[in-house]
Amino acid sequence: MRYVTNPPYATKEEEHVVVPMSDGVRLSARVWRPTSSDHDPVPAVLEYIPYRKRDLTAVRDSVHHPYLAGHGYACVRVDLRGTGESEGVLKDEYLEQEQRDAEEVLAWLAEQPWCDGSLGMMGLSWGAFAALQVAARQPPGLKAIAIASFTDDRHADDMHYMGGAMLSDNLAEAGTMFAYATCPPDPAVVGDRWRDMWFERLEQTEPWVLPWLRHQRRDDYWRHASVGEDPAAVRCPVLASSGWADGYSNAVTRLLAHLDVPRKGLIGPWSHKFPHLGEPGPAVGYLQELVRWWDHWLKGVDNGVMDGPMLLTWMQDSVPPSTSYEERPGRWVAEPSWPSPNVRPVTHPLVRHRIAPPGEPAAGAGGEVLTVQSPLSVGQFGGKWASYNAPPDLPYDQREEDGGSLVFETEPLDEPLEILGSPSVDLDLVVDRPVAMVAARLSDVRPDGAATRVTYGLLNLTRHDSTEHPEALEPGRRYRATVHLNGVAQTFPAGHRVRLSLSTSYWPLAWPPPRPARLGIHAHSSTLTLPVRPADAPDGTPPEPFGEPEGAEPLATTALAPPEERWEVKRDLIGYHAELDIVKDRGMTRFEQIGLDVGRRAHERYTAVADDFTSVSGETTWTMTFRRAPWEVRVVTHTRLTCDERDFHVDATLDGYEGDRRVFSRTWNEKVPRDLL
Repeated sequence: MRYVTNPPYATKEEEHVVVPMSDGVRLSARVWRPTSSDHDPVPAVLEYIPYRKRDLTAVRDSVHHPYLAGHGYACVRVDLRGTGESEGVLKDEYLEQEQRDAEEVLAWLAEQPWCDGSLGMMGLSWGAFAALQVAARQPPGLKAIAIASFTDDRHADDMHYMGGAMLSDNLAEAGTMFAYATCPPDPAVVGDRWRDMWFERLEQTEPWVLPWLRHQRRDDYWRHASVGEDPAAVRCPVLASSGWADGYSNAVTRLLAHLDVPRKGLIGPWSHKFPHLGEPGPAVGYLQELVRWWDHWLKGVDNGVMDGPMLLTWMQDSVPPSTSYEERPGRWVAEPSWPSPNVRPVTHPLVRHRIAPPGEPAAGAGGEVLTVQSPLSVGQFGGKWASYNAPPDLPYDQREEDGGSLVFETEPLDEPLEILGSPSVDLDLVVDRPVAMVAARLSDVRPDGAATRVTYGLLNLTRHDSTEHPEALEPGRRYRATVHLNGVAQTFPAGHRVRLSLSTSYWPLAWPPPRPARLGIHAHSSTLTLPVRPADAPDGTPPEPFGEPEGAEPLATTALAPPEERWEVKRDLIGYHAELDIVKDRGMTRFEQIGLDVGRRAHERYTAVADDFTSVSGETTWTMTFRRAPWEVRVVTHTRLTCDERDFHVDATLDGYEGDRRVFSRTWNEKVPRDLL
């Protein structure tokens, strides 16, 4: 990244600005703005998230907010109610209170003497959710948003559930927020009130996995703040981006298809990162694009920002399987609209272990039924639902996974094949249990046999007709079900094969059904549909449509203790115990500007015994440490999720420490019935 040290505007920073809410709660904001805005007001851009602007996101914030301020904007980073130095308690994500607060923050911004009343919102992940959700409420003055790594469907396409199957990230991310929501404010900012504010958070927070687990089907809990329920409510322009390695690879194209406002889409090879920090690379000059976006929509500059294609995306070349990549080879391709006139669905019949060419005659109504009952080991090399590219969390070689799967494969390709969009598998199936799932994986198989997973999808078969009204399956009855795989852009070279793998478990990426199920596929009437981008389709974009990533120089930090990263698959062949052990330890970092030491350590552990589907368990433990001598505070959260055939069991603890003395402790032991899951 190239650091810009002499932007067009000199800037100033206000580290802690109080934003009053109508109910008396005060939120904490950090403001970067041009010095000239004291007498020449400018538009304001809001980022609104719960991740602690003073420390946990301070380095990242220091790269892009001062950069945008240096190009003529007041950039405002607000911590949600109950996080950082903002008062109150954060009890769940995307609540009505959170969105009302955001509207009040925007109204407050518009009234500031340094703001000209033109407003934008931006963000990654939660910040993008917030911007999109608030845009649908149409607050006055909000003229445009720029969002990265998000969804418009909280149930079907978020970290909780996929195709009605529960993701392990429902537990993992709940553990993250259980920890973040119970951290103390900084006494250097709030003074002696810090302890009362901290204890209010400790006393009023419950494990976040509980509400997420209590809503296992699509209901009003998930419909709330799912903008896809009414995309027409969004009336301002939208710049949307994501990455193919991210869990949020589908929402950009959905927005492009369903919004009727000016919109642009950008999808790179990235994990869960802003495009200017994109990993795997190549990262792009996203902040320069943001300046152009805000200049046009907030300042009225006629700069052609809406010219050109609706969607720019990275067409990924074939790569060997790996759990991480520094760069993904490929090229940028442009689509004038979405759905694209350059992409056409091509349907392939599934015959005995083959993906047949389009149009090959089916085997007939009496075709063979192919069956599979997968072991719990299928999925141990599946990686994370959403890659962060650290620790290595992408899927590894699929050959071992495919040993427990039903596999269909093309002949070696005579010429390259490119796909762009969401593949789907239409299955004519039968099962022997009332609750069953199917995981569908699409892989690029190299001539040496190595298999790189390209995309995948899950379906809880009790939800094959509806995620709102699931129904138990009748063993032996034939059903039709469609598994939608995550969107992707991928080239399969000549000489490679395309492989479709179907399994009845995918642990620990997804929670398995109560008992092993045998899935039968009537191959003669089942198909794979690929979104094919023909070789003669125009790329429509220059080879390098973006400049080098730019940003402001990050604030100074000092590493006091090294980070630790671990991702280990362990198997005991005596007791048949299997374990995935993940450590994400950021070490201890000193933020020199404020003299604060911060440590973060997350430990996830997923276990199972043989093929006992009720033996699976997931645990997440977070330790958050904050110290500035003589003050030292530590929060430790632990959540364990287990099950039997009827219920989920949640055992959790929350401990708060001052120095070595535990000053708060609470334990939960809850049971949540399984709802055909």
